[in-house]
Amino acid sequence: MYIDFHTHGKLAKKLPFSTVYTDWLFGEARRAGLDALCLTEHFNTLQFDELYGYLMSVCDRQGDTLVTGNGLRIFAGMETDIAEGGHVLSIGKPEDILELNRRLEPYKEKGRFLPFAKLRDLFDEYPVIVGAGHPFREGGHIPELPAEQLRRFDFLDLNGKDIAQDEEGTRRKTGALAGELGIPMVGGSDTHQAVQYGCIRTGFEKEVRTVYDLYEEMKAGRYEISVSDYAAFQVRTAGLLKKALKEIHAIGGNYVSVLVDEPCAV
Repeated sequence: MYIDFHTHGKLAKKLPFSTVYTDWLFGEARRAGLDALCLTEHFNTLQFDELYGYLMSVCDRQGDTLVTGNGLRIFAGMETDIAEGGHVLSIGKPEDILELNRRLEPYKEKGRFLPFAKLRDLFDEYPVIVGAGHPFREGGHIPELPAEQLRRFDFLDLNGKDIAQDEEGTRRKTGALAGELGIPMVGGSDTHQAVQYGCIRTGFEKEVRTVYDLYEEMKAGRYEISVSDYAAFQVRTAGLLKKALKEIHAIGGNYVSVLVDEPCAV
């Protein structure tokens, strides 16, 4: 089972949710060779609840996962900012992720983000697994958290965007921290658009349908991370595509119609 642990279902946080764009993304994920992904949408993205509501209405439920018509398995998740600076990934049942997102409503603006300790206390009330997203990216301070807080992470994100910029350094630093904490390191593309799918992926020996089983396979180390030979090109091209599509939207155009065969409403 090839899975991407860090993905998004919208082009950008402040853009309206588009069912057509999200469907297109998931179709491209399958074409890129993925069997599953963790949908770690930003906790303060516009229409977070509508995104998950749509998926829960059109996907089949298998265990904890949502399965699209083309067979892509989706583990529900969220990416949350913390007061110290940095992003925290959580993966769980869709209902739990939606409830957590609602409970985080008072803390979605910069200056009101929860510190990691309080966020982790909240997450501990639910059966979710919690990871450090791109822990060594500039501007974040997760590695500087107190040791007792760092040990509360369940996994680390070996991030495709960071790999594209400095594969050796990103692998070394992320791997060293994972080893120090004794937790798994898994691969996530951090994509908001399709070009970036497959720049990094994690291959498991067997297919899993629950968050518990996924975490058991992670802890057992029954997986391999693979990086595309073209990761840097994919990430760079994806960045250009995102910028161009956002500009189309800014001038009143329909960026979704650029990507699909026929003009469409979002």
